[in-house]
Amino acid sequence: MSYSAAIVFRDGNTRFIEVKENEFLMDAALRQGVKLPVDCREGVCATCRGRCESGEVELEYVDDEALSEKELEAGHILACQTRLTSSGSFYFDVDSTLCSVSTELFEGTVSAFKQVSDAAALIEIKLQGECGRLRYLPGQYARVQVPGTDEWRAYSFANHSAAEGFVRFLIRLLPSGVMSDYLRQRCRVGDAIRFEAPMGAFYLREVERPLLMVAGGTGLSAFLAMLERLAEQGDCPHAIRLCYGVTQDQDLSELERLDSFREKLADFDYEVIVMKPSEHWQGKRGVVCDLFDQDFLQQPFDAYLCGPPPMIDATQTWLAATPVADHQLYFEKFVSS
Repeated sequence: MSYSAAIVFRDGNTRFIEVKENEFLMDAALRQGVKLPVDCREGVCATCRGRCESGEVELEYVDDEALSEKELEAGHILACQTRLTSSGSFYFDVDSTLCSVSTELFEGTVSAFKQVSDAAALIEIKLQGECGRLRYLPGQYARVQVPGTDEWRAYSFANHSAAEGFVRFLIRLLPSGVMSDYLRQRCRVGDAIRFEAPMGAFYLREVERPLLMVAGGTGLSAFLAMLERLAEQGDCPHAIRLCYGVTQDQDLSELERLDSFREKLADFDYEVIVMKPSEHWQGKRGVVCDLFDQDFLQQPFDAYLCGPPPMIDATQTWLAATPVADHQLYFEKFVSS
């Protein structure tokens, strides 16, 4: 028996490894070319310190000078003393380059393309070769090379897994830009396309309390992957609320897909809001923070934010200034190229 472990580094690079039953995480990583920091290998020095963010583990020995009881309760581990009892994900506060890990390059062809709103397009890429080689965590992103150019752009995966042989990206269409121009003018089914993945420290952790998801524009892409993963697992016992904000109502996309998650998840709901709506808009007007339900936030929760920097900053300010329960905050800022 073996378990899958996602090793996520400070720079967002991620490597998946297989860990045998009763094998230490450190040994499994080294066996597969991931050179995690290590010194004593006896649970004393804390050089190989990391944090378990999902899954179940057993620690053989940890000196109390290496990790305190509070740190152990918070999920911190020593890789040299950690055995897995399930698949999981682990974060290490060190750059991947120091651990002999580099990004992987994948190739595929455009298998579907659709403009889903005035400001967004959904592109599907069929993978070539061994598609099982591509693994990522819902919420992570890829750097995609714009066909016919030397330019690369970063986009969050819009589906939770490449297991079926394809990946999707929800991409913002700018008035002018190398990827936007390609999608509007030249994109055809069958086009060859390359991308590097997986990348990013923004991803779905193990769900242990209610979730607040805050999406701005095509920041929705990461949440489509997260919700798809939770729906597939089918056993999420916690409430999930998604607040989705856009500049204009013509920018809204993938609402039917969001509707489907209301059926697939036991306690999921979402609301949308438009900052500069047209005269025909009948929904809520304002910024995404106007959607927050203070009653929902009176119990401990985890908040995931993905979108443009002003939205992220405004949400962080709102949460800091408003009496809400204890919460953990994860975010990904979409910065224009």
